[in-house]
Amino acid sequence: MPNQTADVAWKDSGVPVSERFDDPYFSLENGLAETRHVFLNGNGLPGRLRGGFRIAELGFGTGLNCLTTLLAWRGAGAPGRLTYTSFEAFPMHGRDMDRALSAFPEMAKVAPALLRVWTPDTGRYELGDGMVLELLVGDARKTLPSWEGVADAWYLDGFAPAKNPELWSPELMAEVARHTAPGGTCATYTAAGAVRRGLEAAGFDITRAPGYGRKRHMTRGVLPE
Repeated sequence: MPNQTADVAWKDSGVPVSERFDDPYFSLENGLAETRHVFLNGNGLPGRLRGGFRIAELGFGTGLNCLTTLLAWRGAGAPGRLTYTSFEAFPMHGRDMDRALSAFPEMAKVAPALLRVWTPDTGRYELGDGMVLELLVGDARKTLPSWEGVADAWYLDGFAPAKNPELWSPELMAEVARHTAPGGTCATYTAAGAVRRGLEAAGFDITRAPGYGRKRHMTRGVLPE
């Protein structure tokens, strides 16, 4: 059976919106700045980047987080390999991804590396400069438990918990912790109490940090060594 792909609508501002979840794929203010604030800074990146570092993500979306990480990886100039694993139930078509990424001029430096190899299906994609994307398509409640890897940093970027509760369940947060290296981190834009409690129950030390733009708070976590 073929994968279900994303159904995308577009705001006048050019921001893509998931019709399935009625939620934008990134901040209405500045998605690139949001990614850097929440997912990179929230995980202490790029300062922690080194050869062999492993990042995992719930919700690939437009690929903006992945490509922003590729920019940071290039800037870090670290030798070796960076592995980026993303779990996505409804991958975007390349044409929609290209349209979404074109809103950010900086993406012109890295978007072709993804778009020229992209198919909305499970696979490994070489993005250049030693960075490889591992895309696992399907319901993360099934694909994450069977994943054999672990991550040094997690980007928790599902749609809003109120609209996509399946991707924020305590059971899935426990799987995130189970697939996190000791001393590993996680970060998410949401400060919802249920999400924080789920991560704490899974073993993360949780802190509430200033959010991006109109969001007062976000969530950061560290898994004790």
